[in-house]
Amino acid sequence: MSPQGCLNITKYFLFLFNLLFFLLGILFLSFGLWILIDQHSFAAVLGSSMYALKVWSYVLSGVGIITMLMGFLGCLGSLKEIKCMLGFYFGFLFLLFAAQITIGVLLYTQRATLGTKVGKYVEDMLVTYAAEGHPHDKHQSWDFIQEQFRCCGWNSYQDWHQNPIVANSSNRLYPCSCRNSSSPEEHSANTTHVPAVQGTRFCTAPGDWPVYGQGCANSVQDWLANNIISIVGICLGIALLELCLMMLSMFLFRNMGQNYDKLTRYS
Repeated sequence: MSPQGCLNITKYFLFLFNLLFFLLGILFLSFGLWILIDQHSFAAVLGSSMYALKVWSYVLSGVGIITMLMGFLGCLGSLKEIKCMLGFYFGFLFLLFAAQITIGVLLYTQRATLGTKVGKYVEDMLVTYAAEGHPHDKHQSWDFIQEQFRCCGWNSYQDWHQNPIVANSSNRLYPCSCRNSSSPEEHSANTTHVPAVQGTRFCTAPGDWPVYGQGCANSVQDWLANNIISIVGICLGIALLELCLMMLSMFLFRNMGQNYDKLTRYS
């Protein structure tokens, strides 16, 4: 195949691939904004917490914006052979690739220190949890983690005894997000599952707490151990895709005419 034919194939492949990325970004952004605007309807249909829906709306919107930006630069830069846009496209991909590698290395080498800092942060958060008024986002996020991972506290449910509301209630109050529906205490006739203190998310239990016995630290570690192959596979797939796109964009950039500047047409 002639060099010009190879160049044309690369150009149109990048255009079509990034056009798909651009359309996918529009879809992600639209769906994220839809969830953010119509949270109550989604919560009723999916049975998810409002905080979880808000997080997903922000994630989808952010991914959509980044994907649209990449798609726009790749589409227009390859189709119109605009070196400036191809350069930005390559640089953007390189920054994403470098950030992923850096985060991965830091998480692996600093995992012990990170675990200690996270544990200290969670313990401090449990002390101030729902002391008054509406729970903050960090408290709602912790509720979501306890419900999804079926855990209670960081090391165990005993961590909640550091909370002044729980400590001053003679152990009658417990966090509702820790409730274990399959525990024997759950079937007690006198157990209440509605918030017992106005402005908080604590429930009452006349006897032992009907909560999960495992702390969230162990639950998160178990989840990571069970899904590590999938996580590594997805990260490697994304990294290889970024490398492939970087090589194609650089090949197209380097093989275009040395004195060719399409931007002058649109200035």
